[in-house]
Parts: sequence; C-alpha cells; structure tokens
Amino acid sequence: MRVAFVGKGGSGKTTLSSLFARYVATRARVVAIDADINQHLALVLGARQPRPLGGMLTEIKDHLRGDNPRIPSASVMVKTTPPGKGSRLLTLDDAFFPSVEVEGLRLMATGPFGEDDLGVACYHSKVGAVELYLNHLVDGPGEYVVVDMTAGADSFASGMFTKFDVTFLVVEPTRQGVSVYRQYQEYAAEFDVTVAVVGNKVQTADDRAFLRDQVGPDLLTCLDHSPAVRAMEQGRAFTLDDLEPGNLAGLQTLLDRVDAAEKDWAKFGRQAHEFHLRNARAWADKATGHDLADQIDPDFIFGSVALT
Repeated sequence: MRVAFVGKGGSGKTTLSSLFARYVATRARVVAIDADINQHLALVLGARQPRPLGGMLTEIKDHLRGDNPRIPSASVMVKTTPPGKGSRLLTLDDAFFPSVEVEGLRLMATGPFGEDDLGVACYHSKVGAVELYLNHLVDGPGEYVVVDMTAGADSFASGMFTKFDVTFLVVEPTRQGVSVYRQYQEYAAEFDVTVAVVGNKVQTADDRAFLRDQVGPDLLTCLDHSPAVRAMEQGRAFTLDDLEPGNLAGLQTLLDRVDAAEKDWAKFGRQAHEFHLRNARAWADKATGHDLADQIDPDFIFGSVALT
C-alpha cells in the first residue's frame, strides 16, 4: 500500500510520516521517501541522508525503460511516462534506488536543491524521480511505501498525488490548517483521491471540538501534543515506547485505515495514462520533440500480473 502525508507547512506531517513509518516497520516491510522540499525526514528518523534521487534522473530513466520499444532513450522519457511491455518493474527489494536502513525500514530521499538549481530549477523536477518510482513499483501484501510530500496544495503541481492508496492530510486545530484542508479536498474530489484527516498538536477538548466541527466525518483521528515527540524533535533519544498510549492508538487507527483500503490497480493505470497525456499536451511533447502519447501501451496491465 502507498501512503502520502500532506498538510500545511509546520503542521507536523514530516513528524507524523516518521512516526507512522516507524510504527508500521515493527510489523511489516516499509520504504519511507522524503519528497518534501525541506528534507527533514532523515533528521527526524535519526538517519544519515541517502544519496538524492533527484540527482540521478537520467540513470533512473535508463534503468526503468528497460527494453520498452516505446521509449528509445532516456531523453524522451518524462516523469509521467508509464510502464509498458519491456519496462523494468520494481519491487520493494529493488536495490537500484539508493537508500539507508534505519528503524527497521528503508529511507529514500529526493534531495534538496543543489547550488546549480538555485534560481533556475523547479523542485518538481526532483520529485519526478519519486513519481517514476511509484509508476513502476508493484507493491504487494504486507508492503508499505510512506511518502512525506511537499507542503500545502503544492502537492497538486504534479500527478504524483494520484499514486497513493490513502492520503493522510495533517491538520492543526487552526483556521489556517482547516483552510488547507478545504483546498485539498476540493482538488482531490475531482480525481477520486482518498483523503483522511489527521488532527495534530491537539491540546484541549476545544481543539478536538473545533476539528470535528470544521472537518466533520473526514476527521479520522487526532494526535495530542506530545512531550516525547518534542524531545525527539530536539534530538533526544526516542523510541515508540516513549509515545503516549493515546498517540500510539492513533497510529494504529491510521494503519487500520490503510489496511482497509482497496488496492485498485485499474484506477491507478487509468490515472497514470491520464496525467501522462495531460503533461504531454501541456509541455512534454514540445520539450522532447516527440508525440508522447505513443508511450502508452494499451495492452499493459498494472499490478502483480505485470511481474509475470
């Protein structure tokens, strides 16, 4: 299952991503990916920063295109290019994508802006490495990919927001947090994206009541302000055993929601093709000098059957 954490900057989505990934890794296989422009997931997990995926886009494209005759070179492959016959598909065991091991999980990262990027590059060019990874990944039962996304509605600047089985929107009990929720829900509804709201940094009964009133049935659970998490964020030693019982229960609620989700490979394939065509028409055909609609293999079936 693929899980995204999104929310307003400062809402705590990176912290919640790390807690959820740690929690799930105690019972299943997990890959965590830092796809935020502020690369803090490694810091929160207490890991060294892995080699950045955003700096190896050409290598990634060459690896994934395999011997797909519809993709003759990396130069005509873009972030939305879907797999087809001959493409190299990925499993969670794939060792090509660099990662570090921490807390029983694998951590990958897009990487920050480099010196040559400043003033000339868009961060979504780096996030494209993660989109390609998710396009070609065949995740199976008992496997989880947890992605810390860019802040706010900026997550909608690429088609990557359609690549997840569940999206957790982290919302603080403030008007600013609720406004991001409303914006996100408006965008997500158009594309049948499943969103569940997680209240965060809740301190009082009034905070809970505010979120219930503003969010309604989309509010899945709330996590309380946590001294243990604050200590972790300050660099002190932390384990899941330090987490308050109510917050541990909240993480289990998130996992239950993910496990109850339907794995819909057919929808995933339709949306992969739709966003590839959108990007082709908007910019990619002109940028590559090719009609990228030809990269869509109408006979390719997404999901575990593709591995055979």
